[in-house]
Amino acid sequence: QVQFVEFGGGLVQPGGSLRLSCVASGFTFSDYAMMWYRQAPGREREWVGRISPVGDLTTYEDSVRGRFTISRDNRKAMTFLQMNDLKPEDTAVYYCNYPSGYYGGQWGQGTQVTVSS
Repeated sequence: QVQFVEFGGGLVQPGGSLRLSCVASGFTFSDYAMMWYRQAPGREREWVGRISPVGDLTTYEDSVRGRFTISRDNRKAMTFLQMNDLKPEDTAVYYCNYPSGYYGGQWGQGTQVTVSS
């Protein structure tokens, strides 16, 4: 079955950096775009960014553009979210997914990112 395992989160000071990883399984990883989402306490899950199947195109939500970078390694079925210049408002649980997983309600456990001084 489709599975996602996110890891790499933690506690970081404002202005710091963190790299999140996601391992996907249960589908042909290289055929699909991959997305990152996040959900803060009391808020709806929001889209963070997207990377094309080959990894040549990326798009980002306005608040993270220029600070976050998505990449992928199709040989490892992994996608990564490099986060720089982190702000307290970036605090959330971060998830990866692909289109079918999003519409089918299939999510991993996510990884917690806390930005605080």
